[in-house]
Amino acid sequence: MQFGLMTRGQFHAGDNMQVRFQELMEQARLADKLGFASLTKGSHYSAHPYQDFQQLPYLARVSAEAPNLRINAGIVLVPLHKPQDLAEQLATLDVMTNGKLIFGAGLGYREVEFKAFGMTARQKVRRFEEGVEAIKRLWTEETVDMVGSHFELAGASCPLKPIQKPFPPIWIGANADKAIERAAKIGTCWYINPHNTISTIKRQLDVYKAALDKLGKPFPDELPIRREVFVAETREKALEICRPYLADKYKTYHAWGQSKAMPEGDNNLGQELDELLKDRFLIGSAEEVAERLTVLAQETGVNHVVMSVQWPGMPQGLVLDTMHRLSADVFPKVRAALA
Repeated sequence: MQFGLMTRGQFHAGDNMQVRFQELMEQARLADKLGFASLTKGSHYSAHPYQDFQQLPYLARVSAEAPNLRINAGIVLVPLHKPQDLAEQLATLDVMTNGKLIFGAGLGYREVEFKAFGMTARQKVRRFEEGVEAIKRLWTEETVDMVGSHFELAGASCPLKPIQKPFPPIWIGANADKAIERAAKIGTCWYINPHNTISTIKRQLDVYKAALDKLGKPFPDELPIRREVFVAETREKALEICRPYLADKYKTYHAWGQSKAMPEGDNNLGQELDELLKDRFLIGSAEEVAERLTVLAQETGVNHVVMSVQWPGMPQGLVLDTMHRLSADVFPKVRAALA
């Protein structure tokens, strides 16, 4: 079982981002020291009402601050970009990190982002599939000839190849059933999202396994999931502390349209937080969180948990405290139970 740290890098308007950046680097160094396995940064553009650090330059800096961690670009909004640019930037990161890059890839769902990059929601699946294919080819072939819907590779090359062969692991973020089938087809593994309930994930694992069987592909060695996590002395205390920050973040997710990208029956991030918490997040005492993580791993096969432990407005001290509690009181219990 591996445990990763998700640093969203999102903060309220007017916040001092120079100070927040130094705090994020402190988190990265602590994660490296405490034995976390990976550090993740997501990607959004036009992130109002939040300020947000951009993914790839952020991860390049983090790789120097935390040299032992795998670096997860999770997720890259592939349809917004040209594959030539992504292939070369991500290959550079893999070399800079001595082969520790994870390429998390996803569609995106926000109209404001699609319009800003000159595309429509209707184009996203095609651009995503051909983008991932082109990146793989640029990483594994000397030259590439390929005509896509929004690019043409004519004798194109990516001379700087990734260290990992044939290429870095490609974690495909997917919410809906069709997207999960696509993940089975084009990815190294399905990167399970932080929003769906555990009940939905269990059902969707059957979708994923059926798709793998149809393709004649084995179940992946690594099955990652992202979850919202917070630890305090008791569940009541944990909820009291994190409630305003978590509620604010999910209010924004709902306003952005994230609910529309989720599967039917589990697509209302706008509900009251007490309802949203049920069967979804890992919040409570160390004992409770360890027990729920253990059950999650046993029932799903998940073996890399990427943990979001900070939401906009949350003070640095609370983040560092949760990281220490996870390392000292949660990770050992989970690993012992799964041994």
